[in-house]
Amino acid sequence: MSGCRLGREAHHETSNLSRENNTKPVPLVVDGGDEGRHIETGYNGCSTPQEEKLPSAPTKSHSNAPESQFKVVYPEGGLRAWLVVFGSFSGMLASFGLMNIVGTFQAYLTSHQLANESPSVVGWIFSIYVFLAFGCGLQIGPIFDRKGPRWLVLAGTVCLVVGMIGVSQSTKLWHFILTFSVLGGVGTSLIFTPAVGSIAHFFCRRRGAATGLAATGGSFGGIIFPLMLEALFPKVGFAWSVRLLALIFLVLLIVANLLIRTRLPPKVGGNMWPDFRIFRDVTFALTTAGVFFIEWGLFVPLSFISSYALANGVNTTFSYQILAILNASSVFGRAMPGYVADRLGRFNTMIATVALCLVSTLGIWLNVGGNIAGLCVFAVLFGFASGSNISLTPVCVGQLCEPEVFGRWYGTMYTIVSIG
Repeated sequence: MSGCRLGREAHHETSNLSRENNTKPVPLVVDGGDEGRHIETGYNGCSTPQEEKLPSAPTKSHSNAPESQFKVVYPEGGLRAWLVVFGSFSGMLASFGLMNIVGTFQAYLTSHQLANESPSVVGWIFSIYVFLAFGCGLQIGPIFDRKGPRWLVLAGTVCLVVGMIGVSQSTKLWHFILTFSVLGGVGTSLIFTPAVGSIAHFFCRRRGAATGLAATGGSFGGIIFPLMLEALFPKVGFAWSVRLLALIFLVLLIVANLLIRTRLPPKVGGNMWPDFRIFRDVTFALTTAGVFFIEWGLFVPLSFISSYALANGVNTTFSYQILAILNASSVFGRAMPGYVADRLGRFNTMIATVALCLVSTLGIWLNVGGNIAGLCVFAVLFGFASGSNISLTPVCVGQLCEPEVFGRWYGTMYTIVSIG
């Protein structure tokens, strides 16, 4: 399962034609300008899992060739493809950057605005946020497949920025649930689903590396934003700190709106409604179950590591900084496994990184207490290992389905995962 399947039959016929004419296979492009899909008979071992249906428009050459001979060709690079990756990076820097600093908000709110509430009650704010961030993909994924990313990312921008401005004014539990949990959660889902799905339209062989590179945006957000908030809280207060965060999100998401694009036309006969029949695919069903348990476990340290440090007598400054250390390590954990996965297998790499998460949690975190050196070792190991869940999961899903329905499969998977 380490790569996309070959278009062997088409490649064989083209090779015969090439030998007869003593020429190389000629790539074809369907009429339609930049939005047309590139078609070639076989492509260096990487094509879609199933045969792609071409648009009804005639091709510029070989227009009488049987439809089954042609396969989707992924650019695997080029200016347009890498601009999409950069746009996805910007979108994830805002959306997953917020997700990676829930621990900072958890620690601050439990000692300030919501000091009269128990930590378990305050935790509902972030539980609802994560549920909506992943669960809304059930509908957002199919809409992305049919309509593309433009309006989804725009709506996500509005939700996320307005939500953060609302958080800056919040003082009660229900205020934070409406602003952070609902608006922030829906906005995150509207942004990250198209950000991940668009990359699958441009990369196949190098999809792990490209997705990992884009996913590092969330890790950089997890480094920058906790340190920024920790420095701003005592100087300008909570409200203006969060407003500045909203302004940064706005700038990043303008870039995401301009650059995130898709390339392949919608699948013929598709619709915009959820379809749980895709779980008839046993491999996909088992993969969903595995990711469910992975996410269930991974978000515990991410959400509570700062609160854990405070509860064990670590000073306030370092308790916020430990989350930044974890996310700094996660930068490498998102980029490097993607590169390795393209060579050794996406599922194989995922299994190895999850095993490292298990070892670091059971072997270090449960025994470290307030020892700062031990907390740093745990943050580095767990940060590196846990980073792969964001970068490798979409690549594994993309290996099981066609790119035109990636949004549906990925969104449906994370709707199940969100329950965890």
